[in-house]
Amino acid sequence: MSLVSDIQHRDAGFVSSPGAMMGDAHDFWTLLKPRVMSLVIFTALVGMLLAPEGMNPVLGFASLLAIAVGAGASGALNMWWDADIDALMSRTAKRPIPGGRVAPGEALAFGIVLSVGSVLFLGIVANWVAAGLLAFTIFFYVVVYSMWLKRWTAQNIVIGGAAGAFPPMVGYAAATGSFSIESIVLFGIIFLWTPPHFWALALVKSEDYARAGVPMLPVVAGPSATRLQILLYTLVLAPFAVLPCFMGFGGLLYAAVSVVTGSMMIRDAIRVYRIREGAEANKAAMRLFGFSILYLFLLFAVLLAELVLPLPGLGAISSMVGI
Repeated sequence: MSLVSDIQHRDAGFVSSPGAMMGDAHDFWTLLKPRVMSLVIFTALVGMLLAPEGMNPVLGFASLLAIAVGAGASGALNMWWDADIDALMSRTAKRPIPGGRVAPGEALAFGIVLSVGSVLFLGIVANWVAAGLLAFTIFFYVVVYSMWLKRWTAQNIVIGGAAGAFPPMVGYAAATGSFSIESIVLFGIIFLWTPPHFWALALVKSEDYARAGVPMLPVVAGPSATRLQILLYTLVLAPFAVLPCFMGFGGLLYAAVSVVTGSMMIRDAIRVYRIREGAEANKAAMRLFGFSILYLFLLFAVLLAELVLPLPGLGAISSMVGI
């Protein structure tokens, strides 16, 4: 089936009688995935503040707005494409399209307009390097992840997670028109964080994914293999997340927070690996899922605080004590 006919078939399955749609502003706001959008804004801001010469506050705010709208557009297009499988999963069945409140065509048009507008606006207020990276991020999330990887491979989250890791690089590029090793390290932290975060939830929701035919790792490889992968990724993530301290853009507070919270992530991942049966297994997985959100937030919150109120890094402390 061609992409065009697939789109027509998909949309036809959700179109009811004329005038049946009852979508309001809240439904269209939901299409933007505001929780994801808030994380995008937060991580993009950290990337922007990493810029050596900073950025004009007005242009910085406008750039963050464009990045946020681009992220929301990706969410709307993802919900449009995934409406058929969303309708089959309890976690997503009440979203605006499967819930019958927004027509697929409306969501598609909404997402396309916001995508194009956000990229053009970012190019005008910042630069076209950042705009090009934002456009690539939208394309990667919608086409590479949503349309291809998500329904094709159990590694969908691993590869597709890159889309959610790009915002710090977009923010840095908006301020400088280029990339840096620091922004790439922030990309790496989010990239490595994504699989254990989502697979923890997938362990609990595996029946939903199986019913919808989505080849998430617990469905394809089984829960035991998923638990092992969660542990392995976490064991790589925790030390990697300490890198900013040794690269000069993470201070002592970041060092303490990254080590302590990274150790807690490993503790929770070990618990997920060891507890495999019954309600306790699901409780352990959801605990890791919930803590992983706090973990990423704390890492970037501390980096943000240290960028605004610089504190001495490990290199400076070592120099002072003669190490």
